[in-house]
Amino acid sequence: MAVRSIIKFPNPLLRAVAEPVELFDGDLHALAGDLIDTMHAAPGIGITGPHVGVLKRLVVIQLPSAAKPGIYANPSVIQASIEIVRHTEGSVSMPGVTEDIERHARIRVRYQDLDGNERFEDAEGLLAVCHQHEIDQLDGLFWTHRLTRLKRDRLIKRYGKLMRAS
Repeated sequence: MAVRSIIKFPNPLLRAVAEPVELFDGDLHALAGDLIDTMHAAPGIGITGPHVGVLKRLVVIQLPSAAKPGIYANPSVIQASIEIVRHTEGSVSMPGVTEDIERHARIRVRYQDLDGNERFEDAEGLLAVCHQHEIDQLDGLFWTHRLTRLKRDRLIKRYGKLMRAS
């Protein structure tokens, strides 16, 4: 597999809605492998097709405690708890900055595996946060848009300073 270039904020591709995966073939398996390698190299715990410029609804998530990554084609949240949690989030497309975001504490996700089989996953804690974050990305909703305008503007300013300094 290969490490791909990650699209950086404010690239408009990060605001594009990803297309559903329709072909569950060798190319999809290769993309999933590339996403795993790219996520590990970033480093990160979640990545999507759009992060590498491929507008397909494919997500890879691997929490630090997980032995292997989860691969999700066409994921969607089908149930969400009323309870909300705050968690610090960031993005491989906007390295170096983070902010607290509110998300549902528990969710149920429907997705397809790499062979096209329908699957379900119940998630809570960090895994639930990651699913919601990455599904937002697939829907063209970059994580910073979950912030108030003031927090978003400050974060973007901080990110700009980091990029100019590097």
